[in-house]
Amino acid sequence: MTTKGTALRNLSAENRKAQVKKITLRFLAYLSLLLACFIALLPIVSAFTVSFKTAEEYSTTNAMSMPQNWLNFANYQQVWEGNQPSQSLLRAFATSGFVVVIVVAVSVMMGSMLGYVLNRFSFPGNGLIRNLFLIATLIPGIAMQVTTYQIMTDMGLVNTLIGYIILMSGTDVISIYIFLQFFENLDVALDESAVLEGCTYFGVFFKILLPLTKPAIVTVAVLKGVGVYNEYYNANLYLNSGKYYTVSTALYSFSGPYKSQFNIICAGVLLTLLPPLIIFLVFQKQVYAGLASGSVKG
Repeated sequence: MTTKGTALRNLSAENRKAQVKKITLRFLAYLSLLLACFIALLPIVSAFTVSFKTAEEYSTTNAMSMPQNWLNFANYQQVWEGNQPSQSLLRAFATSGFVVVIVVAVSVMMGSMLGYVLNRFSFPGNGLIRNLFLIATLIPGIAMQVTTYQIMTDMGLVNTLIGYIILMSGTDVISIYIFLQFFENLDVALDESAVLEGCTYFGVFFKILLPLTKPAIVTVAVLKGVGVYNEYYNANLYLNSGKYYTVSTALYSFSGPYKSQFNIICAGVLLTLLPPLIIFLVFQKQVYAGLASGSVKG
């Protein structure tokens, strides 16, 4: 009985230790999650409070202090309409939206077609092409800007919207690999049965396989669209004539060497956050499905 009682006490002590350890780990997990949320939301909350302040109020208070008037939408109106074309977020939205739609359409078609050819057809150089795409991801884009700018200048595409669209529509290696992963999960029997029925390879791609890659299409569209929408470097470099302004360059026009209107910039930042946020919330299931596709086989 004594031995049995001792064993029960030891077992009970071990259970208590395991329970305490489990509770501690769970507490640390929730604490780290709350800390990550706090770090992510702090800039947004700060921008939200600053966006309702006047210029004088911003210069005399800190970023986290509450504004005197929560109904002061003058900053939003100014950044939306703009005192000059370069500061009109409405025009910038139109330009960026036009660019994003065309670039996303081109990127989806190029990525899906390249993924289809590299996955479904065996030909000399298939592996070499895949490796070249992989090597291209290791080359910093900034290192190629001198050559790229010279080529764009020689072709007369600098300070033109079509030139900027062509530049942003370049082969996206990430989209190619997303489509490659997705095509690997589609049975080759679909292609073979369609070809036996007299369908061409173009018909197999457009009528059968492409509709099945909807999650991959949404993933590529969201990732590429948000990237182009937020892009600043190329927009500032190749659209510097003052004729076209994207969302990023329009926001930058409110800052200067002598004075930066951060209350107006914060209002513009919050407005520019809305489109990608809404799109991501609507298509988040497809994005996660596209990213996870191909990670597990069997």
